[in-house]
Amino acid sequence: MAGSSFGNIFQITTWGESHGAALGVVVDGCPAGLSLSADDIQPYLNRRKPGQTKIATPRKEADEVEILSGLFEGKTTGTPISMLVRNTSQHSADYSEIASYYRPGHADYTFDAKFGFRDYRGGGRSSGRETIGRVAAGAIASKLLSEFGISLTAYTKSIGPISIDMAHFDKSAITETPTCMPDREASAHAERYLADCMKEYDSVGGVIECVIDGVFAGLGDPVFEKLDANLAKAIMSIGAVKAVEIGDGIDVAKHRGSKNNDPFRMENGQVTKSTNHAGGILGGISDGSQIVLRAYIKPTPSIFSPQQTVNKSGEDIEISIKGRHDPIIVPRAVVVVESMAALTLLDALLANAGAKLENLKKIYGV
Repeated sequence: MAGSSFGNIFQITTWGESHGAALGVVVDGCPAGLSLSADDIQPYLNRRKPGQTKIATPRKEADEVEILSGLFEGKTTGTPISMLVRNTSQHSADYSEIASYYRPGHADYTFDAKFGFRDYRGGGRSSGRETIGRVAAGAIASKLLSEFGISLTAYTKSIGPISIDMAHFDKSAITETPTCMPDREASAHAERYLADCMKEYDSVGGVIECVIDGVFAGLGDPVFEKLDANLAKAIMSIGAVKAVEIGDGIDVAKHRGSKNNDPFRMENGQVTKSTNHAGGILGGISDGSQIVLRAYIKPTPSIFSPQQTVNKSGEDIEISIKGRHDPIIVPRAVVVVESMAALTLLDALLANAGAKLENLKKIYGV
């Protein structure tokens, strides 16, 4: 199966299945000399692991990372970094009957149409557990970006009809609320809303926002390697994402140019902007402003309510899905969105090193 690798210079390849022995990632292109240990990776994995709140799947996994290669005396060597997370709580029997039919909203039918075969235990490669590798690699990318003063903050912007109030923004609440909302009052409302959905054996979607600070102007390219295009591809590659916005997003279709354009001005001898409707990217290249993107997440397709589908014999049937499932994907996907954005930005930063002759001369001391 092709399509498990991402990136050009800082390249990752994820591997493994939801109910296999383990999942992981191989990271190639990481510069030598970065201080790195499992302690740098584990906090990111802890943010996405299951079984931590009442609004997450009850599947219990430690999701402890093992770094198998690419380090010597606590620093990266410039060679491939291989990381592994073992599965310890597979209940494959929960999925045995799924082999005979196609779950609505899942990739069951499309996998069969493409390959003529599928791993029906939790979705195999299409499972959300595949994102373990992305998050582990994203932790490395985030640490590298921090060396350049670049930081990423992702959080839940809305769940169903309930949105945060930016006037109540509290960054600490992102990791302290079960919803990953930076607004504790909105989180409490969302938790009640989710409780009602769960009583009705239903699920809900939401929106994740990612804000990136410290990005200097000049990252990205003007045609096929646009920074916003690559960010959109990266975020859309996450299984549950159905739409991506940069800056004002779809609202720009309602604006006039006089409102949508961001006026330039000088501040402390630097070019800056009075507004940021563009979300920090112009012509596919970062403009030095805060980059703002949003990912729209669909409701969890595995619900306990009766649903109509067909089986592999071509018969119409009614099913009620069993197993351990998240009533909402959004909170655990927050760190996945953040990680994919970090991977994209780092790849653009490394590619940018050769954009100017003077940069290459500095690198090689010419």
